[in-house]
Amino acid sequence: MERLFAGRPTRTDGKLTKNNLWREAGVSRATHVLAGWDHRIGHSPARLQDRKQAEAITALRQQLRESRKHRDRLQDQVDAAATVIAALYAENAALREQISDQSATVVPLTPRR
Repeated sequence: MERLFAGRPTRTDGKLTKNNLWREAGVSRATHVLAGWDHRIGHSPARLQDRKQAEAITALRQQLRESRKHRDRLQDQVDAAATVIAALYAENAALREQISDQSATVVPLTPRR
């Protein structure tokens, strides 16, 4: 039990679980050992570290959700801008073609009297 609380496991991954306790201790799932475990688990530095890590993960997941929402809003703006740009490009091409067709035609001007 002490090795797990100290963060120096030899037979497990070091997580503070009852399964790791009896594996680390090399004993059966004895209830008297587990009762002591339940009492100490709430007060160990490793448990505090686990809680801090879980809180950090929760905060990071929330930040990731917000970042994804922001990215989606920006992508919607980019898509809308691309649509407007494509429409303006087509309109510009049509106007250029119209100007080039009109400038090729020479219209004689008759003098006014």
